Amino acid sequence: MRIYTIGVAEQKVAQSPDKLVTLGLGSCIGLVLYDPVAKIGGMVHIMLPTASIRSEVTNRFKFADTAITDMIELVTKAGASRQRLRAKFAGGAHMFHTTGAVDIMNVGQRNIAMCHKILGENRIVIDGEDTGGSSGRSIEFCCESCTLSIRTVSPRAVKVI
Repeated sequence: MRIYTIGVAEQKVAQSPDKLVTLGLGSCIGLVLYDPVAKIGGMVHIMLPTASIRSEVTNRFKFADTAITDMIELVTKAGASRQRLRAKFAGGAHMFHTTGAVDIMNVGQRNIAMCHKILGENRIVIDGEDTGGSSGRSIEFCCESCTLSIRTVSPRAVKVI
């Protein structure tokens, strides 16, 4: 078994018995697409909801709208069935509180909304999520069991979905 650590705006595809890990999710989203039959999974550490349409995007895995569509292609190329793809994700915390009626700095909530939108458009079932709040998270996906373990610092906890 190998454990792959994914950094910010990075991705990796693996298969059973391997594990995928990303650390330090604040407003970022750690998203996993997987095929529970083929035991293939891909994880991406998303920073922002959308790529700018005015400039050339150099790293598509930085943005939810482009990262998810690219991950669908990568996991299916690795042998996952498009029809069996499922999703789990965590993160999207509200890390920077501002004053005022409208909080445009809530990148976490915008990331969560974009993940729901793109997954819905691609008809991918969301099997579980642990999002929002104000606590950072680290996650680990096990390709064998298709479980996502989420660790939070405050409050100190481990949740499995």
